[in-house]
Amino acid sequence: MKSIETIATVTKDGKMTAQLPPDISEGEHQVVIVIDEKPLVEKAKSKEKRPPLKFSAYPVGLVSESLTFRKENLYAND
Repeated sequence: MKSIETIATVTKDGKMTAQLPPDISEGEHQVVIVIDEKPLVEKAKSKEKRPPLKFSAYPVGLVSESLTFRKENLYAND
């Protein structure tokens, strides 16, 4: 058994076309189809309408005055 995730095109008359990997042999196969209720076009539209996330600033300051994390202290002279 092999699991394949791909995008299929469904026509008005209910026919579906999907691209399979080349290692699937020719002939009849038993398949299981799971269809998302919204087409990809509708999903893309709904994602566009969502407002952007807003993150509030949280000042933490320095952990310690002796820890500056300067580039010269973090990297060797190599």
